[in-house]
Amino acid sequence: MPHIHLTEGIPGILGPMLFRPETAKPLNELAEVLLRQPNTLSPGERELIATYVSAENDCYFCQTVHGAVAAHHLGGNEDLVLKTKANPATAPVYPKLKALLKIAGKVQKGGKSVLPEDIEQARQLGATDLEIHDTVLIAAAFCMYNRYVDGLATWAPTDPEMYRGRGARLATQGYVSSMEAVGVSSHA
Repeated sequence: MPHIHLTEGIPGILGPMLFRPETAKPLNELAEVLLRQPNTLSPGERELIATYVSAENDCYFCQTVHGAVAAHHLGGNEDLVLKTKANPATAPVYPKLKALLKIAGKVQKGGKSVLPEDIEQARQLGATDLEIHDTVLIAAAFCMYNRYVDGLATWAPTDPEMYRGRGARLATQGYVSSMEAVGVSSHA
């Protein structure tokens, strides 16, 4: 049961966003920039970073919905998402992404956990300053999103099909329009 009165039946982050739509707009715009706008990291790779951080934070709703978005972008590869959440060092992703996931995991523990050698390793594997920046910001932002969802004890359904459907919508329609699914204009 949520800690505050949220509309019943609205899952995860949508409940608090519906409660206070004026904060939903900038939060969704940030997710849109970080996860969907043109970048040298694919949307699927960026969603994997968000999923991994959410799993490390034990935020069921976020890790499941962003895992579904990642899988959608990665041709339905749910196994890759599960392996990345379990252990990015052994997941079947390329070395640069492993290095970026390592950085994201350190940000999740605390920003000062990221060491110069972590950055250097990522650079040696081809990571650009923009990719390193965005990895750190995705990790930091998802710590905030995860705490928003879990700090209010939002409802997280367990039906995998709900997450697959929502993941496909987010992958194709984006985050800015996500509130329209619960009846809130994206211009709120």
